[in-house]
Amino acid sequence: MQRILIANRGEIAVRIARACADTGRTAIAVYADQDADAPHVRLADEAVALEGTTGTETYLDIDKLVAAAVAAGADGVHPGYGFRSESAEFARAVQAAGLVWIGPSPEAIEALGDKVSARRIAERVGAPFVAGTPGPVDSAAEAEAFAAEHGLPVAIKAAHGGGGRGMRVAWRAEEVAERFDEARREAQQAFGRPECFVERFLDRPRHVEVQVLADAHGTVLALGTRDCSLQRRNQKLVEEAPAPFLTDAQRDRLLGAAADICREAGYVGAGTVEFLLGPDGELSFLEVNTRLQVEHPVTEETSGLDLVAWQLRIAEGEALDPDLVRAPHGHAIEFRINAEDPGRGFLPSPGLVERFHAPSGPGVRVDAGVTDGTVVPDAFDSLIAKLVVWGPDRATALARSRRALAELRIDGVPTVLPFHRAVVDDPAFAGADALAVHTRWIETEMDWAAEPQPASFPAEPQLERTWIEIDGRRVRLGLPAGLALGAATGTAPAAPASAAIAPGAVLAPFPGVLARWLVEDGAQVAEGETLLVLEAMKMESPVTAAAGGTLTRTADAGATVRAGEELGRIG
Repeated sequence: MQRILIANRGEIAVRIARACADTGRTAIAVYADQDADAPHVRLADEAVALEGTTGTETYLDIDKLVAAAVAAGADGVHPGYGFRSESAEFARAVQAAGLVWIGPSPEAIEALGDKVSARRIAERVGAPFVAGTPGPVDSAAEAEAFAAEHGLPVAIKAAHGGGGRGMRVAWRAEEVAERFDEARREAQQAFGRPECFVERFLDRPRHVEVQVLADAHGTVLALGTRDCSLQRRNQKLVEEAPAPFLTDAQRDRLLGAAADICREAGYVGAGTVEFLLGPDGELSFLEVNTRLQVEHPVTEETSGLDLVAWQLRIAEGEALDPDLVRAPHGHAIEFRINAEDPGRGFLPSPGLVERFHAPSGPGVRVDAGVTDGTVVPDAFDSLIAKLVVWGPDRATALARSRRALAELRIDGVPTVLPFHRAVVDDPAFAGADALAVHTRWIETEMDWAAEPQPASFPAEPQLERTWIEIDGRRVRLGLPAGLALGAATGTAPAAPASAAIAPGAVLAPFPGVLARWLVEDGAQVAEGETLLVLEAMKMESPVTAAAGGTLTRTADAGATVRAGEELGRIG
């Protein structure tokens, strides 16, 4: 393979492009309209427009992605993570076009991507488990019956998804039905299928996982462990390798079970097997991510392996050497830099990155998808960069993390940096004798409050398309909206109209899509009542009433709205 189409965007597309350069390959980027001048496009050797502004129109459109790969003369397609990275349909379409799919087989994706099927595979090899339903449940009543038999809390999970999407936890019997409906609705929105299963939820668990590499010749290597317990809304914020404070028996159990599961499934490529670790030491299989993980750099830093380069080599048929597995070298911690404001409950915060100053020095690595002047769009994920810090031991890695986080400067968009700077000094995370955090620690126990950060939401740059004629040939042309097309027609871009805010107005706190109303038009609402759900950057956020009164809805569900736009009025 010499020409690789990268079916993704942001920092992971940058990471893959660099791996292509390191291995002498040509990197071909794809881009949505608002990503036309993004770093991943500029860094790639070539780029192909997908012509659209939403995920559905661009990075999720299988036909467009395959057509782009064929048109560019690609040999292989790397899906990155997110979007279509765990889509068996996409993998088959790539292979049907005569291209190499840089990932596991479609059959392995289906077997392990379906949580119910993955659970059965894990059961066959004797992996550790908590009680769960043998398959998807058809009704809230079945979920309630499971909870009555096995006890609370219970987790309701999308059978065909991952990454924390389509998952709800019910802590009381009376909320099981509501959480079941929420999980099914989000699963349908995120993955196109609503099926959910139920399992007993380990209270206050750590999230631990194993990085696996497997080749087409039957060799499966468990490269090491990671801890990903610092999460909010089931989305990881901090990861580290190796997972600290494990017993030898726990570590051996994790590594062995992960390798056995992937071997049983006939897995090929890079993948991650995830587990929960209860406070009493109980381990339970969680899921398999049939792709590269966001947190793969901490394994790279402690193993000395370039996992993306190995994905390319495995896809070409190269065999793995078991001697690649060695004891972890030092300790690494990754901090996800998301455009979210912890002072506003981690609300997504798209906007213009006015300044991005990366730290440096011994043991510091930054994987970024933005630079000065990059606009972070509301249509895609909030992850804009990753700070990865290595040290010979965990204490040194933490000390270097404090220094690197202090050096990192991002202006223009709110980010989670204040959280990271606080957590590296919190004894629950940074203690020398134990890791006292768990997957809900941020929401339930962290004693910290952040001040809201100033935010501005400039209009995202869009492309306008027309055609020109060159030497008698018609050529399609895309230009920034209003730049040249307005000049050619003698018109100037229209300035957005400003209007006074109406009394009792319900305003969008950030740009996004009005996912759904929770209150009927004309209903009486109370102060603090949740009125609607706004979706941006793959996250749903509630909007509440600032005062009581009668609600008049002025925007419809499904509408794309700007920050500060009126959604309704309370009078």
